[in-house]
Formats: sequence, structure tokens, C-alpha cells
Amino acid sequence: MTSLIGKGSKLYSIIKAKCPACHEGEMFNDPNPYHLKTLADMPSHCSVCDQVYEPEPNFYYGAMYVSYAYTVAISVAIYVIAAVFLGVGMWETIIVLGVILFGFSPVLFRISRSTWLNIFVHFKPKAQR
Repeated sequence: MTSLIGKGSKLYSIIKAKCPACHEGEMFNDPNPYHLKTLADMPSHCSVCDQVYEPEPNFYYGAMYVSYAYTVAISVAIYVIAAVFLGVGMWETIIVLGVILFGFSPVLFRISRSTWLNIFVHFKPKAQR
């Protein structure tokens, strides 16, 4: 049995940007999402288990919907924290939200892609590969 964020869980693969099948191979060529020239560069397959990272053409268009869902969740959380708990005004909350979402967008891009692939590819322990 795997823990919630340990190797073998979907959350581990999504957060660490590891191959969803083996949880060992890297999903992105450059581990730093803030190197914007290489932000979307991915190998065609996993270097460890040979899992294909783009199962069909334009596969990652669906990741835009995942990104939208994450953005809404982050926006609601920031609004509740800033406006309700801290008593910050509407415009200040919008500015804080814009700055956070803008700064977090490269990470959000990669997490969305990783989540989208993890929806369709499941972990296979070494014995099942």
C-alpha cells in the first residue's frame, strides 16, 4: 500500500513531475519551470520504462481544462484567505491574486500537464512492467 504522497501515488508523480507509470523517469527535460524557453520541452518517452508521454497528437490540450480548475481553486482559496480572514479589500485581493497567478503560472502549466497524463496512465510496479 502506498502513502498519499509517497512513491506509487498519483500525487507523488504529479508534484515531482515523474513518469506516471514508473515514478522514476523525468517528465520534463529541464527540471526548472522558470526556464521559459524549455518550459514545455518533454522527452517523447520515459527513459526508465519507455512510457510514451504523448499518447496521441495534441494530447495536452486537455491539460488546459485541468489548469483552469487549478486556477479557480487557487483563486477561491486566495480570495477567502485575503478577503475573509485578513480583511483585505477587493482591489488589493485582485492585485495579490494576479501577482500570485502570474508568478505561479509556469509551475501550474507543468502540474496541469502532469495531472492530465496521470489521469490516463497508472502506476505499474516493477513486477508488472
